[in-house]
Parts: sequence; structure tokens; C-alpha cells
Amino acid sequence: MDGVELAPLRPLNDFLLEGARFQVPNFNDLERYSNRIINNLLYYQTNYFLSTIFLFLCVGFYYPVQMVTGIVIITLAFLAFVYFTNNTSEWRRLKAKHPIISVLTVLFVTYVLTRAIGAIFVFLFGLLLPIALTIIHASLRMRNINNKIARFKEYVGLKRTPMGVILEALGQEQEAGS
Repeated sequence: MDGVELAPLRPLNDFLLEGARFQVPNFNDLERYSNRIINNLLYYQTNYFLSTIFLFLCVGFYYPVQMVTGIVIITLAFLAFVYFTNNTSEWRRLKAKHPIISVLTVLFVTYVLTRAIGAIFVFLFGLLLPIALTIIHASLRMRNINNKIARFKEYVGLKRTPMGVILEALGQEQEAGS
């Protein structure tokens, strides 16, 4: 990520308190609504990153065992998915040679996932709560002139930030000033 610099941390007064202006967006004008979200994601990105980390850690602090268990299970499920999708011929041979072991493996994995569903939900809650709050804040926070200037700098390439790189990867490049 050459040339990417972290955006400054915006003051709490501007981000959330007295200086902040909030309004329900006009959902009939989706282009303007989308621009509001993108502008706010770019302008308040450091605040959003810190808020996300803080909320994730709070959930982890409140439910430490479930959070760690959820992280481990989700990671193992992802690794198993990658392994089995890349080694399907080996898995088919194993199922053909040892059908009882295959059935017992499926039953064991089902049992573990059923017992750990609460931990998985805690992990997903810790992950999705900050994302939901970020989207809600970005949707309701009205843009200001500094916000528009930061968006213009990102668009013309004067400044590249982590959120700009993420939005670009998601195909959310927009015309400046819109």
C-alpha cells in the first residue's frame, strides 16, 4: 500500500457531539444517499476504524470465552472449506474407502457447530455491530465543506487513504463533488 496515508482523527465534537448534524437521508435519491455514505466513510474513516476496534474489544471483553471460541470455529470452518475445495479428489477417495469415518466426521462437526452456535453468534455480533453502527452514522451524518474537500482530494489522487483503497476495491469510485 505504497503512498497510502491514514486520515486524521476527527474531533469527537465534529464526529458525534454538538458540532455534528444528523438528518434522515432522502431514500428516493439513491445517488445522493450513496455519496453521503461514501463522503462520510472517507472523512471519518479513522474514527470509524477506532470505533470498530473499540466495539469489537468491548464485546470480546464482555464475552471473552465465546469470542475466542467463535473466532477459532469460524477460522477452522474457513480453513476446512479451503482445504476441501482444493482437495476434492482426496476427500472423495476417503469417503469411498471409509464411509463410516466420513459419517462420524460429519456428525462430530455438526455436534461441535451446534454446541458452539452461541459463540459463533457472539463473534458475528462483535464483527457486525461496529459495521452496522458505522453505516448508520455514515447514513445519518450530514456532509460539511471539510468533508467534501477531503472527498475531492481522494478522488483526484492528492491523497490516498485506507478507506479510499477499500472503496476502490469495492468499485465505489464516484465523481468528485457529487
